[in-house]
Amino acid sequence: MKIVVTMPVTQEQKERIIACAPGADFAFGREESLKDAEVILGNVPPARLAECEKLRFLQLNNAGSDEFKPGSLPEGAVMCNASGAYGLAISEYMLAGLLTLMKRLDQYQDNKKAHLWQDRGHVRSVYGSSALIVGFGDIGSEFGARLHALGASVTGIRRRPSKGPDWLASMHGIEDLDSLLPQMDIVACALPGTASTRGLFGPAQFAAMKEGAYFINVGRGYCADTDALCAALTGGHLGGAVVDVTAPEPLPADHPLWDAPNLVLTPHVSGQYHLHETFLRILDIACDNLRRYVSGQPLQNVVNMGTGYRDDAPRR
Repeated sequence: MKIVVTMPVTQEQKERIIACAPGADFAFGREESLKDAEVILGNVPPARLAECEKLRFLQLNNAGSDEFKPGSLPEGAVMCNASGAYGLAISEYMLAGLLTLMKRLDQYQDNKKAHLWQDRGHVRSVYGSSALIVGFGDIGSEFGARLHALGASVTGIRRRPSKGPDWLASMHGIEDLDSLLPQMDIVACALPGTASTRGLFGPAQFAAMKEGAYFINVGRGYCADTDALCAALTGGHLGGAVVDVTAPEPLPADHPLWDAPNLVLTPHVSGQYHLHETFLRILDIACDNLRRYVSGQPLQNVVNMGTGYRDDAPRR
């Protein structure tokens, strides 16, 4: 069995991975040949999957898998994502961005650059607010828990509604989105990129949101209409937005969103390996699934190539 590892691992981490599949032929590095790989741990460009004649198990280091289309894997191969690794890093990013806007820290940073000692006025609080988390998975639930701890009432939306944690006010399906938007002070989108989530937040949804509400998007840029978001900010309907993803990416230098007011805008950096703990969690997922694969146990985080979501039941 040949196993190719494309993740940037240390010698100690290499030894840990090797111990999960004794006797296997390991190769470490992004430039390794994939022709004979039965297992790949880490991301590979979709175009390179054409080389993978013997591939049976691909473990991504991403939570999202939208760049891999149905039919891109060799027949019989299974792909797993790294869902569960990113909740800590991205939920903290979301909270930091939200508090930056609520407390006008971005405006005080502008004052600092201008050497201006000036009071920016009233601020707002998470306490007592109503928040809607659209995409109540690992990232969304972690963010919701932090908002609840600060005194917010949190409502969730999932593709398949379930009870959720005890602190959750209620859980809904996506069909309830438009009716819930006018009630919310905070609306956060943590959805994966699929055909069903494309364009979910458009002009009608931003217009339906409460005046002065905050919008956060850390899922995929095309889940929200970038021009409509820009208009909602520029026109003053929204209180602010935290955006780590845009459509298109990279955002063109002349796009008006750059100059929109009350906006925290970052270049898709809330996840990846920027927080070391995220990588350690990815490594845990990869090692666990490799052990499962070698011993014939069900794999975790198997992606349904048709929907782009994880399968509800583990796959063998």
